[in-house]
Amino acid sequence: MTEKDPDFYTHKHPSPSQVAEELKELWGMAFPITAMNCLVYIRAVVSVLFLGRLGSLELAGGALSIGFTNITGYSVLVGLASGLEPVCSQAYGSQNWDLLSLSLHRMIFILFLATIPISLLWINLGPIMIFMGQDREVTSMAALYCIYSLPDLLTNTILQPLRVYLRSQRVTKPMMYCTLVAVTFHVPLNYWLVMVMGWGVAGVAVASVVTNLNMAVMMAAYVVAKERERGGGRVVQWWWEGNGVGVIEGVGPLLGLAVPSCLGICLEWWWYEIVTVLSGYLPDPKVAVAATGIMIQTTSLMYTVPMALAGCVSARVGNELGAGKPYKARLAARVALGCAFVIGIINVIWTVIFRESWGKLFTPDESVTVLVASVMPIMGLCELGNCPQTTGCGILRGTARPAVGARINLGSFYFVGTPVAVGLAFGFKFGFSGLWYGLLSAQIACAMWILYSVLGCTDWEGEALKAKKLNDGGVEMSSSESLCNSGNC
Repeated sequence: MTEKDPDFYTHKHPSPSQVAEELKELWGMAFPITAMNCLVYIRAVVSVLFLGRLGSLELAGGALSIGFTNITGYSVLVGLASGLEPVCSQAYGSQNWDLLSLSLHRMIFILFLATIPISLLWINLGPIMIFMGQDREVTSMAALYCIYSLPDLLTNTILQPLRVYLRSQRVTKPMMYCTLVAVTFHVPLNYWLVMVMGWGVAGVAVASVVTNLNMAVMMAAYVVAKERERGGGRVVQWWWEGNGVGVIEGVGPLLGLAVPSCLGICLEWWWYEIVTVLSGYLPDPKVAVAATGIMIQTTSLMYTVPMALAGCVSARVGNELGAGKPYKARLAARVALGCAFVIGIINVIWTVIFRESWGKLFTPDESVTVLVASVMPIMGLCELGNCPQTTGCGILRGTARPAVGARINLGSFYFVGTPVAVGLAFGFKFGFSGLWYGLLSAQIACAMWILYSVLGCTDWEGEALKAKKLNDGGVEMSSSESLCNSGNC
């Protein structure tokens, strides 16, 4: 980087046209990812609706299994795959195609290893739930759903890394189209397996597996075609130099990024499951748990936009750092955080306006809808912190500092949010609203800490130099020092 680098001419005061260009670049990536996330959300809702048509026992068993698989499986795979973001985005920025492709292969290998202990947990869901005091009939249905979902673990070892791999190269529309095609067939597939074939709960599980498999196959076909085009008709080899040594040698350093990324995501996901458990100890637990379920579904829906924004700004920051343009990376980070605050304000507004009617979309039970209405504004305020927090975590991943985000989530959710939630809900008798005030306190602490780390503690020129070291390590990446240095805050 020299004084002639155009990145240094405009880093102090970016012009409105530069901000507009960055907004165009960011949302050109984020809109298709948001649409894809919404389609994935719709797929999950369709599965729950078909479980509900089968009966209350099947719905309860399926819901229990979905919660268990999310906690023990999907959150772990998504979290580990996010460790690929800094390597792929920075490699793409520096046009290091070998490192880009090889990192994808390494992450697939890591996820495959992770599915082994996860599979053992899923196979033993029945004994685990019975040991925890769950109803035997509900547990039996949950175990059935979980067993038929096992192939989805292998599918996700391909699907999750492919999503990060493509997003890091600013390729988002093909992912949206692949998801659209797969989800379009999800409803008729459920109907055929559940209603026509009479497979029941197993049919719902198999339909989800097949839908994810369709997504993975289409994305993999696109990646093969893209690599063939980039390589002049030659597809990059899966096993480097024919023996796999190149893949395996770099697994350790990549794990140094994947594990903190996984912890950062899982610590947040798991907290919502803790809230569900805590709501079961409140007076009238059936109503409280039902209301919690609606609130978590609402949060999941609102999360689709900041999650897309976080993934895209991670790619943007990584691309610019890899290209040796630190101040363009800083501009991307600031523009994304500004967008996150706007999204948070929008969520505050609509949760206040529709607080009375929102719960009625899910249930006619007045006791549940009243409880939902009482905490909807609190949920909106939570999103005012969650949107910049989620986006900030994406920025930290783009700068290869996922461990910082993991520490922030641990401190905010478990050392701030949990004591406040338990104290207000049970100690001060705030009841159901006390749990969500706990979430609000966690999100405030998390957002402030993230913003300080991103805006106050980031040396963008230093991060660009670290990105150069990461890419200069070459495709072998056998030196853990270069990756560890790039991952330290």
